[in-house]
Amino acid sequence: MFSKSCEYAIKAMIYVAQKSKDETRVSLRDIAKGTDAPEHFIAKIMQELSRKRLIQSIKGPNGGFYMNEQNYKTSISDIVKAFDGDKIYTDCILGLKTCSEKNPCPVHFEFKDIKKNLIKLMENNTIGNFNDKLDSGLFFLKNSE
Repeated sequence: MFSKSCEYAIKAMIYVAQKSKDETRVSLRDIAKGTDAPEHFIAKIMQELSRKRLIQSIKGPNGGFYMNEQNYKTSISDIVKAFDGDKIYTDCILGLKTCSEKNPCPVHFEFKDIKKNLIKLMENNTIGNFNDKLDSGLFFLKNSE
């Protein structure tokens, strides 16, 4: 549903949120390992997250990535828009350019409610929400091995 970059960005944000609760800065290597992502790929993603101020970073030997209070309020929708744009809000599920209320594709009206619920889910779930869910011990972030 989302691009690989977007998926890794969401995982990386959640991972850093978990690790920076006690103001710890997280290294690029740790983020890559913790999200099962290639280090060179996660480096580009973290640079973009930092550039868009969705995450904080400090350079140097004691540097790394961390979150401030504002970053915990970042919604999944904010991350999706930063990496994939707003196509999930506007595009046809079948990829048709002419799909609309007046000229619907075969699944337009069925998908309309699904899309509405998906958008609501993305807008209402923040990195802080995910952090709380992971802290509960009932949810996980990594694939089981």
